[in-house]
Amino acid sequence: MDVKTGSMGGCPVSKARSLLGRTNRDWWPEALPVDMLHQHGVSPDPMGEDFDYAEAFSKLDYQAVKQDLTALMTDSKSWWPADYGHYGPFMIRMAWHAAGTYRVTDGRGGASSGQQRFEPLNSWPDNGNLDKARRLLWPIKQKYGPSISWADLFILAGNVAIESMGGPVFGFGGGRKDVYQSEGDTFWGAEEIWVNQGAKTRITEELPELEGPLAAIQMGLIYVNPEGPGGNPDPLLSARDMKATFLRMAMNSEETVALTAGGHAFGKAHGAKPAESFGKDPASESVHLQGLGWLTDDDEIGKGHITTSGIEGAWSNNPTQWGGDYFRLLFKYDYELVESPAGAKQWTPINPDPEDMAPDARDPSKRVPTMMTTADMALKMDPEFRAISERFRDDQAALDDAFARAWFKLTHRDMGPKIRYLGPDVPEETLIWQDPVPQGTVPSDADVAAFKSAVLSSGLTVSQLVKTAWASASTYRKSDHRGGANGARIALDPQKDWQVNEPEELAKVLAKLNELRGSMSLADAIVLAGSAAVEKAAKDAGFDVSVPFTGGRGDATQEWTDVDSFVWMEPQADGFRNFLKTRQNVKTEELLLDKASLLGLSAPEMTVLLGGLRVLGANYKDAPEGVFTNRKGQLTNDFFVNLLDNDTFWDLVDPSSDELFIGYTRGGRQEKWRATRTDLIFGSNSQLRATAEVYAEKGCEAKFVRDFIKAWTKVMNADRFDLDRRGTGQAPPNKSLP
Repeated sequence: MDVKTGSMGGCPVSKARSLLGRTNRDWWPEALPVDMLHQHGVSPDPMGEDFDYAEAFSKLDYQAVKQDLTALMTDSKSWWPADYGHYGPFMIRMAWHAAGTYRVTDGRGGASSGQQRFEPLNSWPDNGNLDKARRLLWPIKQKYGPSISWADLFILAGNVAIESMGGPVFGFGGGRKDVYQSEGDTFWGAEEIWVNQGAKTRITEELPELEGPLAAIQMGLIYVNPEGPGGNPDPLLSARDMKATFLRMAMNSEETVALTAGGHAFGKAHGAKPAESFGKDPASESVHLQGLGWLTDDDEIGKGHITTSGIEGAWSNNPTQWGGDYFRLLFKYDYELVESPAGAKQWTPINPDPEDMAPDARDPSKRVPTMMTTADMALKMDPEFRAISERFRDDQAALDDAFARAWFKLTHRDMGPKIRYLGPDVPEETLIWQDPVPQGTVPSDADVAAFKSAVLSSGLTVSQLVKTAWASASTYRKSDHRGGANGARIALDPQKDWQVNEPEELAKVLAKLNELRGSMSLADAIVLAGSAAVEKAAKDAGFDVSVPFTGGRGDATQEWTDVDSFVWMEPQADGFRNFLKTRQNVKTEELLLDKASLLGLSAPEMTVLLGGLRVLGANYKDAPEGVFTNRKGQLTNDFFVNLLDNDTFWDLVDPSSDELFIGYTRGGRQEKWRATRTDLIFGSNSQLRATAEVYAEKGCEAKFVRDFIKAWTKVMNADRFDLDRRGTGQAPPNKSLP
């Protein structure tokens, strides 16, 4: 597997798995199947389609929320008392684990929709007892209602927690709108057991890289196993795992060290008793416990007998005060390997000075030894991590700045461009990982008309223009709101050289568009040229239609393009272009669903787009598979008509492969068409066939064209967050953009 591309590789027969891996139904078969009420397009969102979260947030008394959160930090409750009388470390862990599921490979995970409230994250072993952190926040959420989402509240609580303990904060951006069900299209792994049940580590000598999009090192973890790989307390192997998993979460080594040290500057780990002494996870518990899990006996609640990771103790002698004690203690002492009361492997300093011992979490008059996990020891033992750690030890200001920036990135990485941020604490500084795009200018109607005329007479074909526009816009991911046509990054490294984009052909098209566009941005020119080609293709098929176009896109610069981050976004498969870079260990039609899901498409939108793109000639390298028409370049429903023709039967090209097929006339065995699995699934799968039949029916030709244009426009505008906010083609000013 390619670590940079996330290609899953391998034999598709011996390693085939479901796109979704283990589902909630697998883990909790007795859970109430509420999703049965949300079929056939019924939304589970009680707020309704008309709810505008940005408008609701604008009415929030933001400073009052922060004041209430600050007060909460030291308002210890008897039903779940605060360690050291301060909930700050607890809230930091909650926010960290809400955001830390993000992975740069497919943009899924992260804090942007409040998924920690739902399975599987709600009941993950690594999220043990965070159900109580969220219950502590409930009075504040109830007080401010729809004006602040749970998703925003999680992160804001983490920020306030850091500030309340004297830590550095870079800023906060609201705008995370809640969802009301589990995001079931996320692949969390195929293992059948959790980390606390003996799940194997995902990096071994035989499998040196993480599979596909995964970022955590074991099933049920956010990052790495704190005891070491698979419980093996080897700091160097732990460093290997940390680098691999944090890389998948868009963090470099400096950010990894800063986050680890900064997070562990606060609070403690919990391993006071063996794991068998507490209850089941929230999804498995009895109804009378009202969604709480991991509970000990009733008479022990509040007495400190809490076990979460199994590791016991604080990292610092000042666990509710920001400072340099974490690195000071890490390097001051030699550490020996011991076991916690719960039996977990951890490290304790040898002969610590009394002043370097930590207060007891429940009795501040007592002092107890601090500890380090194997992951912490990795910062001391791994040469690269050690050099960074020693620099931070000796330069507190550098640590302050690095942690604040890394925390901000951790908690905002999945929010997309800065235009989506809300609130008074949004930093003025723009960061490269926010994929900044300078403000564009809306071209005049006359400029639009002149450009369309020029491009259609330029010698560029419908196929070339459609492919270029699709290649630019279809990079969008609804998961983390990255990619899309705005910025025209298809003309920059690394996108211009992606195999799927046919670099030599792409360069010719972009050169011609640059020649013709005048003062129009290249981003607008790419979309407008593609839309003009769609109009021509529809007109040639007998339909006089107009494709909506809203200008105002800007052009990004190479300097402000995070190449290392964009590398992960290279498509390994794009069913809409019938492209497959390498064989995968999931079926190609499942990869099409994944692509459509990331684009935010419904099944009908996916169906009509694929059928239209086939007849328009959008296939990679103009491959013949799926081009079921003799009128290539015209926007017809021929793909569906010919796919569903009863006089055609299909056979494998090569019996040893299940990827390529030939369609023959019945009786004469004369070749008619060629296809991939991605094409044939629209006749094979009953639900997709039902949709395809609509577009193949007599009288639905115009409907096909209308629906194609609507879905096409949706993809072209997927990243136009300025339109979502203001309903115009003019992006709002952002003085901090480069």
